[in-house]
Amino acid sequence: MQSLEDQLLLWEAVCDAAPRRTDTTFNSVSGRRVKALYTPLDGPDPAEYSDQIGLPGEFPYTRGPYHSMYQTKLWTKRLFSGFATAAETNERYRYLLNRGQTGLSVAFDFPTLMGYDSDDPRSEGEVGKCGVAISSLADMELLFDGIPLDKVSVSMTINGPAVMLYAFLLVAAERQGVPFARVRGTIQNDILKEYQAQHAWIFPPEPALGIITDIFEWSAEHAPRFNTISISGYHIREAGATAAQELAYTLKNGFTYVERGIERGLDVDSFAPRLSFFWDVHNDFFEEIAKFRAARRIWARRMRDVYGARDPRSMRLRAHAQTAGVSLTAQQPMNNVVRVAYQALAAALGGTQSLHTNAMDETLALPTEESARLALRTQQILAYETGVPNTIDPLAGSYYLESLTDQLESEAEQIFEEIDTIGGVVAGIESGYFQAQIAASGRQFQAEVERGSQVIVGVNRFAGDADADVEILKIGDEAGDAQARRLAALRAQRDEPAVKATLRRLEQACERPSKNVMPPLLDAVRACATLGELRIAMERVYGRFREPVAF
Repeated sequence: MQSLEDQLLLWEAVCDAAPRRTDTTFNSVSGRRVKALYTPLDGPDPAEYSDQIGLPGEFPYTRGPYHSMYQTKLWTKRLFSGFATAAETNERYRYLLNRGQTGLSVAFDFPTLMGYDSDDPRSEGEVGKCGVAISSLADMELLFDGIPLDKVSVSMTINGPAVMLYAFLLVAAERQGVPFARVRGTIQNDILKEYQAQHAWIFPPEPALGIITDIFEWSAEHAPRFNTISISGYHIREAGATAAQELAYTLKNGFTYVERGIERGLDVDSFAPRLSFFWDVHNDFFEEIAKFRAARRIWARRMRDVYGARDPRSMRLRAHAQTAGVSLTAQQPMNNVVRVAYQALAAALGGTQSLHTNAMDETLALPTEESARLALRTQQILAYETGVPNTIDPLAGSYYLESLTDQLESEAEQIFEEIDTIGGVVAGIESGYFQAQIAASGRQFQAEVERGSQVIVGVNRFAGDADADVEILKIGDEAGDAQARRLAALRAQRDEPAVKATLRRLEQACERPSKNVMPPLLDAVRACATLGELRIAMERVYGRFREPVAF
């Protein structure tokens, strides 16, 4: 009987004689060449099964971080929501929770993302436009009015001023009567990817990393159920990175946070179990599934073998995923419904613990109630009608998928070595290395779109149909006016000397590297200091980051 290698040679000869399609390159979205056929020769050696693939919930967690996965608990269903004022967003949250959403993902407006109060002159025209405006504890309390913070998991997409918004949330929970130890949720708090990709920073890298380590240290004791960081590949990918770059840069950022915690003197198992990850889910179906599986395997091995983790929870990479906003098109926006459904399917097959499906109109504006409901129904149909959650990691053993998982892992390891040669993540940020690499990948993708070798349906191919007339949510300037009135009332009613005293103590804590900033920050929030006042106090000590210029 012929060997498989000989059979493949004969098959390839026949296959090569047939004319090939010219309307595609047969490459992945990231530009990776995909073979026409994968066989057991591309798959793992059965003798290495336990080390390479294993079982769900068992090291190296390739098949999932938990033993029973969706048979015990479905992924948390989230939608990115937030607009105008806290009161208006609270109404949207109640609407979504009443229709089956199981977690909240808070979108903040641009002034909040940058640490400015809504009535700051720099905030003019931006208040409430791309998310909800939160300038004070009063705003945070109103945002979650009637929403129990020990029962509803809250994910906050905030980075530069993350520690301030975290303090607002904790004190809002305290005012609800919820102890810190019972508050559930996640704060993104991933400043490294901000320097690399999204650019919503405040402080330079070293003090910013010190603040994040303060959060790890304080939360391990006081808020053990809260995920203190969501190490994010999402924005790296959205900025133009390939799947392998997203995988490698994100994990390397994660290792950097772990190293800073260990340098502080923390036991790795005291904080690593609360680290979580946030992945983009792009259009290439199999590449995205393989990315999840490779990420879990790399993280598990490094945490055990390099950082000395002993607790299995430290080695389990838990993930939130969001469908790719950058893949949505303004042309023929109804096509986005299909894109999101396929991407959501990839996330579930990849074993995500939490999923956010984009609304089809998000490339045009913030989602309407109708489009947000459809995005939620996309997840519910996936969860309850497709049968996908019935078995764990059903594509395991696929010759193609296992080969792709191995390939992504190998590419990530090569990128790790390259980052180490330039001095690590912080040195790479300060030199502009990451920004340049991501920009180069983005330019390559755009060039392929313009040549037509990368097909985007309704944009550079099949673009003849008229675009659907889509109703969009329009945010006026009323939110800015309302916020200005609320802040004026807050400042008139609070104890001004007490506010100034707590801000001085916060500034003094920032001046002492051995002092954790969380306790004085919480005191300042309780005294009703605003977001902008907190930022200014900390900025006086830490300064502000200036990005290196690259052309």
